[in-house]
Amino acid sequence: MSIAASSAEPALELIGIHKAFTGVKALSDVALRLYPGEVHTLMGQNGAGKSTLIKVLTGVYAPDSGHILLRGKAIAPRSTLDAQECGISTVYQEVNLCPNLSVAENIFIGRYPRKWGGFGPIDWQRMAVDATQLLARLDLHIDVQRPLSAYPLAIQQMVAISRALSVSARVLILDEPTSSLDEAEVQLLFKVLRSLRDQGMAILFVTHFLDQTYEISDRITVLRNGVREGEYAASALSRLELVNKMVGVPVDASAAGQALAEHAEITPAAPAGEVFLQARGLGRKGALAPQDFSLRSGEVFGLCGLLGSGRTELARLLFGADRADSGAIGIKGQNVRLSTPRDAIAAGIGFCSEDRKKEGAILELSVRENIILALQARNGLLHVIPRKQQQQIATNYVKWLGIKTPDIDTPIGSLSGGNQQKALLARWLATAPDMLILDEPTRGIDVRAKQEIMDFVMALCRKGMAILFISSEIPEVLRCSDRMLVLRDRQAGGEFVRGQLDETSVLQVIAGEAA
Repeated sequence: MSIAASSAEPALELIGIHKAFTGVKALSDVALRLYPGEVHTLMGQNGAGKSTLIKVLTGVYAPDSGHILLRGKAIAPRSTLDAQECGISTVYQEVNLCPNLSVAENIFIGRYPRKWGGFGPIDWQRMAVDATQLLARLDLHIDVQRPLSAYPLAIQQMVAISRALSVSARVLILDEPTSSLDEAEVQLLFKVLRSLRDQGMAILFVTHFLDQTYEISDRITVLRNGVREGEYAASALSRLELVNKMVGVPVDASAAGQALAEHAEITPAAPAGEVFLQARGLGRKGALAPQDFSLRSGEVFGLCGLLGSGRTELARLLFGADRADSGAIGIKGQNVRLSTPRDAIAAGIGFCSEDRKKEGAILELSVRENIILALQARNGLLHVIPRKQQQQIATNYVKWLGIKTPDIDTPIGSLSGGNQQKALLARWLATAPDMLILDEPTRGIDVRAKQEIMDFVMALCRKGMAILFISSEIPEVLRCSDRMLVLRDRQAGGEFVRGQLDETSVLQVIAGEAA
């Protein structure tokens, strides 16, 4: 049980935090209060401002304006070390420790105890004793002289927390600590967090899992588009209300109907054809529970859910970017093994990643080079596409998709986001795929480019291509999908056909409150 109610003063308070990057507002007048003896969860969609807020709090970014108060006194951390010395420690999603060093060395790295008043050699015995005592505080009893790599990820998380405690942290920030943990490991972590909370620690817990949010949280703050939507007692906020606040108030039925009418001309004209891809029990431990579904030629199959629900994880399994550890995939009735993206390309599958800057466009290369990249990968290094053929392919797709570029040899990084996205779509169309996976294809681009891309997608569908469509914009998924799979916390919430759901009912499925 939280003891925050007995404390009149927050352990940490952020007031009026503003942060912008090259004119783009990342945080606008954001406030946050963390109390001793409380687990406070920060929730929000991708791009809501969670990571930026944590980086302001831990000294990675200096706020443009606003104040940070620690026990009522203003602080201005200018680095993570500065924040740590103030008593603010962070444990990140990826354990940022040294697996080749011992557990004790990892806990005290950079601060090894030394003999002779601090001027002598490292005091290995004292370090082992101190590390053992710190871990005992977490009810963890392991050999601290063994390498960190000898222990599972959950134990490594505990070691990272112990390191944070070793510097007398008053505030502990955990940024997506459970994303790579299984259920038993999550429960071990939660046991530790409850113990620390009961000892008076102020804990900021960042996650995108609804079940975990309600299992561990005393209080919830919701960010949306860089603005604090509100702060709530977890017990007073239903799951559906939380989802609504994260994604925005659902549009009314008349507005939704009008939007559908405006885009009626892009509805597939013909019924879906034969099954192209069949997944049976497809899953990956720690990423996605086993799933059963199929995709048909000439059909848009939508994936809907919050960030971390398993949408991108499913897409990556189908494209061979990650390897499934359960289930099977059939293509046109034949079992296939998609161990690498090249296997998927050979099977007729294309994939536009959600992160076009890191996993899509190679910004230093030209539009031409980016467009022919997947086709060249399919052909292999020994069969280089002639320059003249490259130029013809790129020129055709620039024309067909209306890509605005001075010429095909212009670096793609100088194009607008919408034109980069069109070029990536062209990359996969050049391979003549039977199935196209589109993960957030309209994120971060202007309205006109968004509509043009969606028109292209629907035209491809009408020509018989199978399309897996992923978007955080629920109305967009509802408008385009013939069928849709709703995911929540890496599990299937249900599969539905066009017209079976509206935006409100999708939110209810995501929140686990569907009738």
